[in-house]
Amino acid sequence: MFTIGDKIVHPMHGAGVIDSIVERKINGLTREYFVLKLPTNGMVIMVPTNNCDEIGMRGIVDEKKAEEIISLISTIDVDMTQNWNKRYRENILRIKSGDLEEVAKVVKGLMIRDQEHGLSTGERKMLHSAKQILISELVLAKDCSYEEIEDEINTAVSVVNV
Repeated sequence: MFTIGDKIVHPMHGAGVIDSIVERKINGLTREYFVLKLPTNGMVIMVPTNNCDEIGMRGIVDEKKAEEIISLISTIDVDMTQNWNKRYRENILRIKSGDLEEVAKVVKGLMIRDQEHGLSTGERKMLHSAKQILISELVLAKDCSYEEIEDEINTAVSVVNV
């Protein structure tokens, strides 16, 4: 169970800090919700406290793991199918997994694909979302700015393509 002030990750929205725990009645059912503030985009979401495991919410990685993820980006092997529909489904599953390395694979793969072939509107949106999820957690883990982390990721991906 998480408490107010904990830094946690929602697999589809990214990392944030639990601002409060509130009780709300929705559709006749009263439940407790975590109010999660996501600092990178200013969004606030409410997540039922009893659904955290089901959703895949977890605490953020520590600073050491965050450094490992950033350094791993330049060496991570990305194998994306040429079939757009299959690639899209595979990437959605990677993002939903909540695994930061899998999200990094999506980010790197789509960034490389964008440089080589360009991206469709759907994949461009997916790249933006995956980057937000990745960066939001790394920002909180390393206590850095969004721009610093984004630069580190961009540098790690560009090193691969030199």
